[in-house]
Amino acid sequence: MDRGRWEYILVRNPDRGTSRLTPKTEEPDESTSRREAGYQRSGAVRHVTEARPLRLAHRGDHRRAPENTIAAFDAAIANPACDGIEFDVRLSSDGVPVVYHDPDLLRIHGRPERVDELTAAALQEIGVPSLQEVLAAAGRRAFLDVELKADLGSAVVEVMVAGRGPDLDRSAVSSFEPEALEAIARLAPRWPRWLVANQLDSVVAAVAKDLRCTAVAIHWQSIDPGAVRVAKAADLEVVAWPVRQRPTYDRLARIGVSAVCVTGAAVAA
Repeated sequence: MDRGRWEYILVRNPDRGTSRLTPKTEEPDESTSRREAGYQRSGAVRHVTEARPLRLAHRGDHRRAPENTIAAFDAAIANPACDGIEFDVRLSSDGVPVVYHDPDLLRIHGRPERVDELTAAALQEIGVPSLQEVLAAAGRRAFLDVELKADLGSAVVEVMVAGRGPDLDRSAVSSFEPEALEAIARLAPRWPRWLVANQLDSVVAAVAKDLRCTAVAIHWQSIDPGAVRVAKAADLEVVAWPVRQRPTYDRLARIGVSAVCVTGAAVAA
């Protein structure tokens, strides 16, 4: 795939100054609800009938615990209003996939070091879990949206395949970085892929299709009925992020969004 084309069409992430995109699932039976359809597309159908999008706790429930920690994930998974969790993965200096959003420790821990400058053991001492620990804590209870902050390739795939095995498709891998998703497509083709972007148009949808994604994950402020139509025309589901209020969630549900990464008050709504 032409990387120059990716660079041309991707939108900048205001938080990071870089680009980003997200995943989807398989065609549901027409008799299922939208929520069941979202799980079917991901291989994660549950015995639920209400027609609402999946609710994924963005970095866990960090009203109750620091973001991207085991405690935050446990709180989200224990919440009957949540269907799963979203979290971010980077590599430690010794090549271990760890769960942390920022490239450095400054915002959360007040330390200037980069995540990739410390070993997994050193990060664990300050409460940064490994991907393996998060999988063990989540078990089979929750749908997982695993966002890659870079092309982490085989390191992440090995942990996910070992931790989820035949249930790998009860999760999705998402990224702003097309190269990261292209690598996953080669290494684990059955793992649903989501392209993350700030907004959606026909060109972004085309890139997602080229990457054989099942969904696009779009900033909620850019999602309207027209954006959903563009995605559906490309056979892509739409995932929204990060939604903080229940009225926003309800609006997105009405226009056909399949999953919503929720945070703050929207986690418990």
